[in-house]
Amino acid sequence: MRYIAFAFLLLLPVTALAVEPDEMLQDPVLEQRAREISRELRCVVCQNQDIDSSNAGVARDLRILVRERLVAGDSDKEVIAYIHARYGDYVLMRPPLNRATLALWMAPFVFALVSLLVGWTVISRSRRRAAATGFSDDEKAEIARFIEENASKDGS
Repeated sequence: MRYIAFAFLLLLPVTALAVEPDEMLQDPVLEQRAREISRELRCVVCQNQDIDSSNAGVARDLRILVRERLVAGDSDKEVIAYIHARYGDYVLMRPPLNRATLALWMAPFVFALVSLLVGWTVISRSRRRAAATGFSDDEKAEIARFIEENASKDGS
């Protein structure tokens, strides 16, 4: 049983911090600022992952660049603006609201509205169908005749 548990542990993916020891700054305050900035920047080759948690080479280069800019004396906003100027809105985890990103910001609201409209339409149609499933007078008479015919056959 121990061997099975050990083998299972070996098969589990081990997630390590993406920031490597050689990237870390000696000053804990600057390192904390670098980590916070890195969480606000998107890896340009990963899918919706910040550079702080990405293992991609580009993300590593961006983390090093963030730390270099902080050591040079840039503020957090200046570091983000520096990287934003080079990579565009895509690199920001929270892109600004402007004409180019309006669809990105409005998409969740439009999706929710469309979902509500589709749901309302489906529910209203199913209610109308349920109300309209009653039999017409001709159908009721035909059913009554069928029941009478079959009842007389069963009774004889």
